[in-house]
Amino acid sequence: MKKVSVITVNFNQALVTEALLESIFKTNTYPNIEIIVVHNGAKTNDLPQWQAKYPDIVFIRSEANLGFAGGNNLGIKAATGDYLFLVNNDTEFTAGLTETLVNTLDNNETIGIISPKIKYFQFPDTLQYVGFTPMNYYTCRNQCIGQFEKDNGQYDNLSQPTGFCHGAAMMLRRKAIEKAGLMTENFFLYYEEMDWNEHIKRAGYQAWVNTNALIYHKESVSVGQGSPLKEYFMNRNRILFIRRNAPWNQAIVFYVYFMLLVVPRNTISYIKQKKYNFIGMLFKAVWWNITQGKKSTKLGYPI
Repeated sequence: MKKVSVITVNFNQALVTEALLESIFKTNTYPNIEIIVVHNGAKTNDLPQWQAKYPDIVFIRSEANLGFAGGNNLGIKAATGDYLFLVNNDTEFTAGLTETLVNTLDNNETIGIISPKIKYFQFPDTLQYVGFTPMNYYTCRNQCIGQFEKDNGQYDNLSQPTGFCHGAAMMLRRKAIEKAGLMTENFFLYYEEMDWNEHIKRAGYQAWVNTNALIYHKESVSVGQGSPLKEYFMNRNRILFIRRNAPWNQAIVFYVYFMLLVVPRNTISYIKQKKYNFIGMLFKAVWWNITQGKKSTKLGYPI
């Protein structure tokens, strides 16, 4: 039986993380798992209380906030599992989740990464994810299949390749990580999992989704529904993703599209919404990509 390492990253959300842990204990019946919680630069150190309350969990504390990629990479380095299940701390497990994903990986060696069906925790009858379409590199846009649809069983029993797995919940084969490498940490927040998907596929593996496995997601607990932080990194990393992954001819079209259409459109939208500080975030995101190399570790934003 393959060992599964469940990895999650906590950042100033002790109660949210504890809810995830309790959901694992309540629903999990897969016997060969380890749970790793990365305490990622949080202001308060919850580890002493957690270690007493959850003695069988591996806790790792980083004094600095390493972001989504850096925090998960810490957990990956400490993990001993054959499969690594990276889950957002704002998710909650359901019965059979781990077994279903493990069985799918066991039965198909070409799968390097797989996600379950994801539904909104606050709206448990509403889908968030049952797969992604491939990326359009001319616009750096793709579609999240099923998002906001009522779950009437229309996507039940799907186990198939997908454009991308979802960063909120993705199980990976250790061998795929060894070939593709860890997540790129200079994304810090957003697009890093899509970049990782691309590198895993280039390493010869497939990305899959299995809708017979289900997890619930409390979307945008960590940064809020429209914060300057989110606006900056979404724009900065959208450009960075293209710089790292798109063929040069498609990248050129994207740059023209972004500067002549996206920047003016977003600026007008920010003005209409009176989110004037977002304008600066947008131009700061563009400027970072003009002045920094693809491997730059400078975030361009105070963390």
